[in-house]
Amino acid sequence: MSTDDLVSLRRDLHRKPEPAWCEFYTTARIVDELESRLGDELAALHVGPEAIAGDERLAVPDETELTGWYERARSAGIDEDVLESLEGGYTGAVAVLERGEGPTVGLRVDIDGLPRAESDDPEHVPAAEGFRSEHEGAMHACGHDAHATIGIGVLERIAESDFSGTLKVFFQPAEEVVGGGKSMAKSEHIDDIDALLAIHIGLDHPTGEIVAGIDGFLAVRHIEATFTGESAHAGGHPEQGRNAVQAMATAVQNLYGIPRHNDGRTRVNAGVVEGGTAANVIPEEARILAEVRGETTALMEYVDDHARRVVRSAAEMHACEVEFSVGAEAPSATSDQVLVDIVADVAGETPGVENVLERDELGGSEDATFLMRAVQENGGNACYVGIGTDHPGGHHTATFDVDEASIAHGVDVISGAIERIARDGA
Repeated sequence: MSTDDLVSLRRDLHRKPEPAWCEFYTTARIVDELESRLGDELAALHVGPEAIAGDERLAVPDETELTGWYERARSAGIDEDVLESLEGGYTGAVAVLERGEGPTVGLRVDIDGLPRAESDDPEHVPAAEGFRSEHEGAMHACGHDAHATIGIGVLERIAESDFSGTLKVFFQPAEEVVGGGKSMAKSEHIDDIDALLAIHIGLDHPTGEIVAGIDGFLAVRHIEATFTGESAHAGGHPEQGRNAVQAMATAVQNLYGIPRHNDGRTRVNAGVVEGGTAANVIPEEARILAEVRGETTALMEYVDDHARRVVRSAAEMHACEVEFSVGAEAPSATSDQVLVDIVADVAGETPGVENVLERDELGGSEDATFLMRAVQENGGNACYVGIGTDHPGGHHTATFDVDEASIAHGVDVISGAIERIARDGA
């Protein structure tokens, strides 16, 4: 793909962002691009339910939201056969290119957008140049439009090279809710991967900089706690009520008192708290949506155990019941040095790359770790690569954008690394 082709594709995806498990247009657009560019050269193209382990999906939205995005994709005129195969939120794709004997290399790119509005400021490049989000309230505010574009560019580049082996590109849905990685890691497509690369653009690294191996992934789990009490008239008979909001408020306060751990970073946050119906009604139901994180999966479990104890104690204190459910989760992971070295060597030889960092820490969470750990547990190696890009707004902000020159850098570095893995082994 030429630079112009890469930019055009990225902008088309940017115009139509879709949130987790609703990537109907995005998946169909990827399929169309792969079929038109590679056609019979692909050994297989697994779409939707064929690409994932459907029972392992996490944080799937309700039917109303899925249907709304499904119909919106239909109105965009995408292929009806592809669309029907994605119904119910079974999105994503796995493209397979076979080129004789050699290792099986995987590349994971994520494809979902975020549920947030995009800036319409005339100085915001997508607004100024006509590719701002057409879906009000949704935006590619983390660069996944660029990731999907890089994945397609890499497939075409490898198809044109003397690569020997098998390449699988995982176009993964639902990263933003850490909900899609597990479903791809539990699919049959991961089992034979010898080396896996995953990518992310930006991460506060400038255009022309490559981070060969990113670590510091915090294991994460989303927990929903629903408190149930008993309603009563707040003025007439307050003693007859059991206040679920009071239990919730006690739990929120005490969650932030969980001790930090000496073995590494731990985090807890009550991100959503809600309950009650009126000022004069003792509320009978309330809810907390919280997340716990840890530098290792064990440390995340430490925070999780303490958080559940705190919440149960708060419920008991106010004579309420509480039920827990897990929305999504992802483990920690580490990039393997053998792949870090390969990426660093290739990046150092790539035109346009001005600086190569061997490693850096993410400081957040990512469900690519499910795929990384699955490959590593099967005896392979995995690496998470950072592709620098100048971005005027931070990730997840209304003014986030990417320097489109970095898309070509990503294609060049990742393609070169895949060829080197096939040639020298990993």
